[in-house]
Amino acid sequence: MRFNFDLQDPNLTQRRSVTPKEEVEWVPLQNHPIFSSTTTTTTTEDLASTPATSSPRNLVAWDGATRLYFWDSNKRCLHRISIRLGEPQPTSVLASSPSKVLQADVQLNFVVHKISINRNGSAILLAGSDGLCVMYLYGRNSTEENAIICRTVTVGSQLYSNGSNAIRMLQVSWHPYSDTHMGILSSDSVFRLFDLSSDLLLPEQEYYLQPVEPGRSRNVTSICPVDFSFGGDHLWDRFSVFVLYTDGSLYILCPVVPFGSFYKWESILEIYSDAHTFGLKSANSTAVSNSNLAISWLEATFPELANPEAEGGDLSMLRAHPYALFDASISLQGPLRTVCHGGDENLAVRVAECEGRAVSFLYNLVSKDSILVTAWSGGQLQIDALADEIQPVWNLDSPPRLRVDPNDQVLGLAMICESIEGELPIVKLDQPLDHTFWLGHPPPLLRLAIVDLALPRETDSGSLIMLFADPLMPERLFSLHEGGIDSIVLHFLPFTNQTRGKDETMRTPSVHPILSTCQGENPVQSPLCGFVSLSDSFGYSWIVGVTVCQECVVLEMKTWNLLLPLHVDMDKSISLQEQKERDVPDIISKELLLGPKAILLPQAQPNLRSVAADSIEGRQTLHQYFKLFHENYVEYAHKVHFEIKHHGPQLKRIIDDQHARLVGAQRNLQKVEDKQSSLEERIDRATQLHNFLEQRLQRLRSLPGVHKKPLSRAEREFKSELEHFSGVELDALHSSIDALAARLRRHTQSPKGNLSNQQRQMSGKKNLAHDVHISQLKSSLEKLSLVNSENSKRVKIVESALKSQESSRF
Repeated sequence: MRFNFDLQDPNLTQRRSVTPKEEVEWVPLQNHPIFSSTTTTTTTEDLASTPATSSPRNLVAWDGATRLYFWDSNKRCLHRISIRLGEPQPTSVLASSPSKVLQADVQLNFVVHKISINRNGSAILLAGSDGLCVMYLYGRNSTEENAIICRTVTVGSQLYSNGSNAIRMLQVSWHPYSDTHMGILSSDSVFRLFDLSSDLLLPEQEYYLQPVEPGRSRNVTSICPVDFSFGGDHLWDRFSVFVLYTDGSLYILCPVVPFGSFYKWESILEIYSDAHTFGLKSANSTAVSNSNLAISWLEATFPELANPEAEGGDLSMLRAHPYALFDASISLQGPLRTVCHGGDENLAVRVAECEGRAVSFLYNLVSKDSILVTAWSGGQLQIDALADEIQPVWNLDSPPRLRVDPNDQVLGLAMICESIEGELPIVKLDQPLDHTFWLGHPPPLLRLAIVDLALPRETDSGSLIMLFADPLMPERLFSLHEGGIDSIVLHFLPFTNQTRGKDETMRTPSVHPILSTCQGENPVQSPLCGFVSLSDSFGYSWIVGVTVCQECVVLEMKTWNLLLPLHVDMDKSISLQEQKERDVPDIISKELLLGPKAILLPQAQPNLRSVAADSIEGRQTLHQYFKLFHENYVEYAHKVHFEIKHHGPQLKRIIDDQHARLVGAQRNLQKVEDKQSSLEERIDRATQLHNFLEQRLQRLRSLPGVHKKPLSRAEREFKSELEHFSGVELDALHSSIDALAARLRRHTQSPKGNLSNQQRQMSGKKNLAHDVHISQLKSSLEKLSLVNSENSKRVKIVESALKSQESSRF
């Protein structure tokens, strides 16, 4: 069959022009056209109008291979850049120009603060404080906009994207074991897990976090979450979610598994065998009960464990089936406490040992150690390690709420996660496993270090710090803040060193500033809005930073010698004479400097003097003496001549170098002599200025305001409490009130159809309990408003009293 095409057909020409062939040019990544200063419209006014307390931004993402993504806030589009690592030189990064422009097929009604790509590189999330969208990276071409139009969907629009809704997204992250699941922590203290392949509006799993019993919270910050992180590929850590609160306390949710996610058969079999070995065979009834719950959950979530022959017997990956215990909810384990090193120490709750409030959190798995890093607004990093393994814990007699299909298959679940009441026992490092394993206790923390980044204090709210792990070198962390980028390298890993047979003392981490945006008196000249760490298979590593002016910085990172300790042999000392001999080059060999070798003359005969020179005996004797002289002295002379001739150019170079150094030294001495007079004048002026400043200081000391009485210790403590209340407590209280108001508004403004369905399904008792619950929420809201107003009045009264005292002292 033959097809005839009309080359003059305009429709065919238009279809061919959809994907124009552009010449690709490979340029250094930092010199790419989208990162040039001429392509951006950001002005200094825009930088000045950016509030310091806004959410931290990261508008750069990498798919782990050859594609780099950058969100352009001005054009509201996504740039896809193909990169080459280590070409043409091993330390260079090249990027293709022009970049591919990806455009959303819907209009985004929020400001994007974060982008993140999923595990297989097929979708990227665009997150902001007022909305969340997911853009699928494979779309259709558009000739009008010269871009690729990608399908974009909104996630949780009824919860987060409503303009009148006060529920804010605090953190969004892809799940590490699924390509379609993402976790969202919001300001209403709820952790939600969405499955993009099934439902974009309703979450698959909801966990209502309740760290303390209602009415017993010490402060507002203890019930306000701020960040979360999924666990790593280690035992039960892969099923754990770590939640950080504003006061620095850490909690764990375990087990949390996305429906349909895949896990390695060896990993699941390891924790399954561990539950049988250390749980069921324990002499403690609590350990047996907890391990029974874990085994039943594992067998229901992964049915292949109970009957591997029915599934074929050759399994490499296991798929998680939807399941939840019908009579128990997951416990909120925590707050995690610090392990004791001595026998008489009290196990105190993890308190805010750093300044300000907790702002971000990072979980990092380094071999056998689970490292937890907490960033504080005062510029400190708190680095801990889990001192024990995580086990799942459930609260019995607290059934979850399940959403099922007509075939009774679980589609979604929601549960209230409460912490276990009662005093926890003191955990020590030398305790046996029987005292801690499968008893339902949260794992303790081993404090490794507290690192002070020495950040500039510009705002009352403190610094916003983002934490990243190095994909190539897990011992290294990166911190992104308004002052730049810092590198933190961990030199002590307790359990990793123990398994490797190393008996090392605890070493503090090393901190290296990599990139600084502080210049002069203005500390934030061009803050960073994007960061990503790149690495290749040859061991080379780079970091890429993008400023708000769309300027790109690429820095190569050294990895091979960071963990090597500095070793100096103090036992072997080198004398000054040996050092001189090492420094002096060998111009003439020592063999020649020692002179010709001493020769042994043959024994002379007694009648040698009477022998004539022209006789046979005389000639033989003279020939023998001439032969010895030639073998020693003449050959030695030839060697000396050859070496002097051979080392002549080298001696000339050394003499020329010494002469040049002499000329340079004479020139420097002449400059010093020329500048001596000016230096003496500057010293005289400095002395006069010093005398003038001393006189001025004496006059200032005589002023009456200098002798004011300083604040007492109680007054200083009261002032610090007021500052903490105004900086942290009030913000947390406002967010709690807004979240309660939003939940109440969303509940009262629910559709009538849903209300009618609920009325048909509920009995009269449930309606009564429902009304009681609404009245309790309203009364709680009114009490919170009254407390807020009273606290505001007290703060104003205290401030006015302090001002009046200061004015009276003057």
